[in-house]
Amino acid sequence: MSHRDIGWSSRSFSRRQALACLAGLAATAMPVRSGQAEVASGRTVRSGLQEIFLTASAADHNFWADSGPATGMLAYDGKVPGPVLRVKQGRPLRVTLHNRLEDDTTIHWHGIRLPNAMDGVPGLTQPPVHSGEAFVYEFSPPDAGTFWYHPHANSLQQQGRGLAGVLIVEEDSPPAVDRDIHWVLTDWRLDDERQIVGGFGNPMEAGMAGRIGSLVSINGNFRQQEAFHDGEIVRLRLINACLARIMRLDFSRYNPIVIAIDGQPCDPHVPVDGRVLLGPAMRVDLILSMNGRPGRLYAIRDDFYPALSYDLSGFVCIGSLSRGRAPGDIGQWSLPRNPLPEPDLAAAARIGITIQGGMMGGMGGMMGTASSNAAWAINGSSMTGDGHAGMRPLATLERHRTYHLSISNDTAWWHPMHLHGLSFLVLKKNGESVPHRKWADTVLLAPRDLVEIAFVADNPGDWMFHCHVTDHQKSGLMTVLRIT
Repeated sequence: MSHRDIGWSSRSFSRRQALACLAGLAATAMPVRSGQAEVASGRTVRSGLQEIFLTASAADHNFWADSGPATGMLAYDGKVPGPVLRVKQGRPLRVTLHNRLEDDTTIHWHGIRLPNAMDGVPGLTQPPVHSGEAFVYEFSPPDAGTFWYHPHANSLQQQGRGLAGVLIVEEDSPPAVDRDIHWVLTDWRLDDERQIVGGFGNPMEAGMAGRIGSLVSINGNFRQQEAFHDGEIVRLRLINACLARIMRLDFSRYNPIVIAIDGQPCDPHVPVDGRVLLGPAMRVDLILSMNGRPGRLYAIRDDFYPALSYDLSGFVCIGSLSRGRAPGDIGQWSLPRNPLPEPDLAAAARIGITIQGGMMGGMGGMMGTASSNAAWAINGSSMTGDGHAGMRPLATLERHRTYHLSISNDTAWWHPMHLHGLSFLVLKKNGESVPHRKWADTVLLAPRDLVEIAFVADNPGDWMFHCHVTDHQKSGLMTVLRIT
C-alpha cells in the first residue's frame, strides 16, 4: 500500500455515494453513548456534573467500511478514534476509565489546564492503571476549544494502535456556522492482510523522523468524504493524532480563516497560501466557505513531504443552499478569549532550552541519561519512556511568575514540543514576531529554529515538556518543569 491508496482528484460522484454521505451526516449528529453516559452531551448527575465512562480494550476496525478483513486494534469503547466527548466549559467533569487492555494505561487530556493529579502521566502524576482496574479523572475544563485525549503509558504502541479521541469543550456562544465538524487525522502502516505492522520504537525511526505511516485516515476511514452544500459556512476542527507525520493541508479553495490554535482563540486570519501546517498533537479550527459543483469530489492535498504529496479524500458537493451566504468580515469570527493569565514580559524570568541529538546531530555532552536507548536530549540530559517517579525537573518555577522560554532546535529534525498543564503565548520565531496572538500548547520547530514562548506559571505540579513525535519522546526528548 502507498500514499496513492488514499489519493483522490476532483471527479464526478454518484448519486448513491452522495446519499451515503448524507446518511453519514445524520449519523454523526446522533448522541454517542458510552456505558451509562451520553458522551455527546454529558449526563447531569448532580450540581451540573457531567459523567462519562470509557473502556480501553482490543477491538476490530474496518478502515474501508467494506467486506474485507478488519484490523486488530486498541480502542476506546470499541471505536477508532474513540467517542467524541462534548462537554461544557467550566462544568465539572468525571471520566471513569476501565482498562481492559493487557497492559497498563492512562489517559492524558491533551491541552486541558487541569489539576496535576489528573494529567495522566504514569509515575509522575498518577499510578498506572493496571489491566482490569479503573481510574477516575475529575476536573472542570477552564477553556473552550478543540482538545483530545490519548494514553501516556506505552504510548507509542497504544496510540499507534488506535487509542485516541476528541474532547470538545463548547463555547457558550459558538460562531454562527451551518455545521461544526471535526477531522481526526491519523496515519497507519498496514500489511497485505490489513493488520498493523509491528516494529514500533526501532532505533532508526527513533533517531530520525519517527514512525510515519503509509496511509492516512480521517476519523478512522480511508475513504471518508465530507458532504457539503455550495454556499455553506463550516467550522472544521483539525486534530493531528499521528505519531510523527507533519501535515501541510491546502484549503485555499475554501477561503480558510484560522480562528483557534490548540483550542485557544487567536486573531482570525487567513493562513499563508491557504495552507494549514499541523505537527503531531496540534489542532487548528478553521472557518471554510464551501463552494463547488454538485456531484464533484474535491480532494485536500497534503504537500508537507514534497516527494510524497498526496490527496487526502476531501469534500463532495451534494447541492446548493438556497440561503447560502458570504462569510462576511473576517473580524466577525473572533472567539471569546479563554481565561488565560497574561504574561508580564517586562518581569519575566528567562529559561533557555536546547534540543539535541538524533541522527546527523550527535549526542556529545549528554549527561544524566536515564537509558542507554536515548537518542535525544534537552540541555544535555535525557529521560526515556512515558514519565516516571523521580524525574529531576529541568527547572523549578515560582507560582504566578511569568517565564520566557527560548527553545533552540540544535538538530536536523522537526520537533512539535508540547507542554502539559499550561498554554503559552508564542512570541517569536527566529527573531521575527509571531502575529495573530497565537496561544498554543504545542509548538513546531523546524531544524535549527529558535522559538520564544511565554506563560504565567499558575498551575502547580510537575509538568511534562516533551516532543510529540512519540519516538523522540520515548528515546530521550522529554523533561519536567516543576511549579511550586
